[in-house]
Amino acid sequence: MGILNLAKVLADVAPQCIKETDIKAYFGRKIAIDASMSLYQFLIAVRSDGAQLTTADGETTSHLVGTFYRTIRLLENGIKPVYVFDGKPPEMKGGELNKRMERRAEAQKALDKAVEAGDQAEMDKYNRRLVKVTKHHSDEAKELLKLMGVPYIEAPCEAEAQCAAMVKAGKIFATATEDMDALTFGSNIVLRHLTFSEARKMPIQEIHLKAVLEGLNLTQEEFTDFCILMGCDYTDTIRGIGQKKAIELIKNHKRIEDILEVIDKTKFPPPENWTYQGARDLFINPEVANPESIELKWGDPDEEGVVKFLCGHRQFSEERVRNGIKKLQKARGTSTQARLDGFFTVLGSTPAKRKVDDKKNTPNKRGKSGRGRPK
Repeated sequence: MGILNLAKVLADVAPQCIKETDIKAYFGRKIAIDASMSLYQFLIAVRSDGAQLTTADGETTSHLVGTFYRTIRLLENGIKPVYVFDGKPPEMKGGELNKRMERRAEAQKALDKAVEAGDQAEMDKYNRRLVKVTKHHSDEAKELLKLMGVPYIEAPCEAEAQCAAMVKAGKIFATATEDMDALTFGSNIVLRHLTFSEARKMPIQEIHLKAVLEGLNLTQEEFTDFCILMGCDYTDTIRGIGQKKAIELIKNHKRIEDILEVIDKTKFPPPENWTYQGARDLFINPEVANPESIELKWGDPDEEGVVKFLCGHRQFSEERVRNGIKKLQKARGTSTQARLDGFFTVLGSTPAKRKVDDKKNTPNKRGKSGRGRPK
């Protein structure tokens, strides 16, 4: 879930923090990709006749198709991706995981009804809701990335937290994910839609945390409490408090503790034994591997290894896979080129001064000043 409705709030209240860009803007950038989110996208999007791609034996391959071809696309555009996989979920996420199980059970019942009625649109809808990224999907993606020469990280806990730590340490330019809690974990830059299909023609959204805080007029600590009030994966929310009320309360009272002292608890009942402090601590002090201890290396692809992995029982077309590897090999040369701005220090712009005649200490005449001419 990430943070409930945060993307909409930012678009409405602080639109200046969201910049729409093209994939070419990230040439030469190292970008940490939330692997589970990407695999989920691939399982949802890479389909044939409304169903996931599978082998003749029924083994799902949509996640591998997406990982292979979308990663090649990133590399072709000069991006150096590193995929970050979730570790064990924090204990406080148990409630959210239970809710997801309940929603899946409801979706399964709705799917059964749609099958009985022969309603294909409803069947497609609920089939998508039942999609889940499994350990098997993740393990296969890791194996494929290794063969492709693309690094991945196994986070000790939440992938978004590890991505944010890498960005804050300066080892990575941005976090690529659809989950907005990457901002709550402190990622300076978050990219949305980066791993979407090119056919969807969705511009990439670049969100800067500094601009988010300025737009909402909040500190990082206040923003964290605001996100908890909005709804996160680690605890419940105060019933009756929506996005407008949440930001109003945070701006006026700064902390959840102070909000609890002033709100009408009959009108806005807090959850019993509310664990907001634990959720706050998870965002501020998440369990992550030390970024300085993580070495990132992009290597040459193992062509025969990739062919064997994808074209054996997974039944990929060998011709298409080898063509993909050729693109991958060519892209390796492109992605090793440095960004031009890496060679320069960018200075703040200052207004140009008019030339002054030393003798008269007055501006030169218009005809001699060269105003409007290239210099």
